[in-house]
Amino acid sequence: MPEQPSSLGLAAAPGPTLSLSAFKTWFWRPPRPHGEAIAHRRVSPLELLHDLVYAAVIAQAGLRLAGQVSVRGLVDFALVFSLTYIAWTQGSTYLELHGRNNGRTRAFVFVQIGILAILAVYAAESSAVGGSDFAIAYASFLLVMTYLWYDVRRQDIALGHREFVAEAGLYVVAMGISAVAILVSALLPPQLRLTAWAVYTVAWTLLLLISGRAGVGISRALTPTDSLVDRFGTFTMIVLGEVVFGVVDGLSRSPLDFMTISTGMIALVVGFGFWWIYFDVVGGRFPNRDGRALAHWMLSHGPITLSIAAAGVGMVSLIEHAHDPSASAPTSWLLSGAVAIGLVFLIFASRALAGARTLETAFRPLWFGMAAGAVLSLFVGWVRPAPWLLAVVLVVVLGLIWAIAVRGFVLAGAWAAEEAPG
Repeated sequence: MPEQPSSLGLAAAPGPTLSLSAFKTWFWRPPRPHGEAIAHRRVSPLELLHDLVYAAVIAQAGLRLAGQVSVRGLVDFALVFSLTYIAWTQGSTYLELHGRNNGRTRAFVFVQIGILAILAVYAAESSAVGGSDFAIAYASFLLVMTYLWYDVRRQDIALGHREFVAEAGLYVVAMGISAVAILVSALLPPQLRLTAWAVYTVAWTLLLLISGRAGVGISRALTPTDSLVDRFGTFTMIVLGEVVFGVVDGLSRSPLDFMTISTGMIALVVGFGFWWIYFDVVGGRFPNRDGRALAHWMLSHGPITLSIAAAGVGMVSLIEHAHDPSASAPTSWLLSGAVAIGLVFLIFASRALAGARTLETAFRPLWFGMAAGAVLSLFVGWVRPAPWLLAVVLVVVLGLIWAIAVRGFVLAGAWAAEEAPG
């Protein structure tokens, strides 16, 4: 009889020695080399689990800001979120480029998940007493990633992929320096530590921009694929869950009456508005293949997801003060500013899409609508209406922008083409 494949994708072996050897080969198979991206690969359950763990870090990071909305609290939250987003992009791009469905990849992902669980514990107090421990955990994550990328470079050398060796080496050096810098920040007083984290965030942003503009850079190593687009959509979906958590948290902390529940439900629709706009305009659409567009697309998702997470945190305060005649200034600016920033960077993300030029008649009015919506959101934040009315106006702004998107895409025939079979 012919050999039948096992559940691990290995051929059945006639003897225990050969079977054990085959298992070892599968379990510790080296990372997928550069240049072997799988265009139509589905996102694996392991990657989904990896992404979900970041929800715990983000939720913990927002606890301090939810308890007391302030400028300092917002800055602290933005820095921790930025560190989290950078870590997510590093882990996700590694899995996209070099991950396999084998034991080695799974083992290292579970190691990362363990570190992220510790990171979440200290995220709530990362700007104060827990900052040093947060930095140590984050540096540990970076050291793991440094080793993984070093292993990729070693394999590039072994396989003779000289075109990738220099770039991989530079990336390994950047990762190693980052790990040391974050570890040193654990020894600094809180204010200097936050400054060091801000410098780290800016440095990685500039590195990605420079890589996108280089003659040989991100565009050669990272090709837009179905799984890459899905991963960024999944992360956005996870962050949208923070809006639901914020509404539930706000309702749980407040006496439940008609005004409080109504404010919470309207606030929840703000999250729905983000979902409709993102997944109908950006989500599921491929970015351009050139490095500059790809870098802008990846970087834009940082502020987009940050704004959604910040809005979720702001829901708590909004609902707790549902009976106030006007929203407090910090809460009003937090929510309106979050919507405004999200809309502005949705412009950048959509401009980086592969279909932005061919569907310019649909996108151009939408870009103007998003810009106008951002201005209107900030104006509403400055006016500071009652909490329920603030939420209503933000829902109307997002609804009108979605209507502009629907009109443009329907008239251009874009959605009909996407839904056509084959």
